[in-house]
Amino acid sequence: MGSWIDTFFAYIAQLGYWGIFIGLLVEVIPSEIVLAYAGYLVSTGDISFWGAVVIATTGGVFAQLFLYWLGKYGGRPFLEKYGKFFLLHPSQLASAQQWFARYGTVIVFGARFIPIIRHAISIPAGMAHMPILTFTGLTTLAVVPWSIGFVALGRALGENWVRIEHTIAPYLPYVVGGIVLLLVGYVFFQKRFRREKGRIHSRQAS
Repeated sequence: MGSWIDTFFAYIAQLGYWGIFIGLLVEVIPSEIVLAYAGYLVSTGDISFWGAVVIATTGGVFAQLFLYWLGKYGGRPFLEKYGKFFLLHPSQLASAQQWFARYGTVIVFGARFIPIIRHAISIPAGMAHMPILTFTGLTTLAVVPWSIGFVALGRALGENWVRIEHTIAPYLPYVVGGIVLLLVGYVFFQKRFRREKGRIHSRQAS
């Protein structure tokens, strides 16, 4: 890794739980790498497994809430002008908006497992003024297994935690494909349920 990244992780090690929280909050490095390093710290006995999961979940949710508020109160013009300072590219924002428009609020959960839009999906949720409790609940439901999985992988890899991206790469297409299929199935059955509900109401009215 580069020198500044090594320095970054050295600070995380010194700060312990707070280092993990800050690392996930600012997300200058992908969360899966920070979580894998947290797992490594678990393997060395510097922090506990469940302590790492709790602080990782908290940091991950707060990071997404920040992006939600940027979308809600800043809007697209603000993000197009200043998004680069938050490591958000226009292509990411455009993709996230398309996914949100296609799948609705449930994408806030599903997108957490999909590269490219995972980091940006909170913004269109904020722009659409999605209820904050719904957003927080769906985000937390996704961040918890994400945190557990990568902390566990980092612990298992130990000193080889830096190979986390190579370790998950063969499985990533299957995970993304599975999530997309679930989203398509959800939308299909939701539309079907609404049609059936509308027919019932029509028959009752007549």
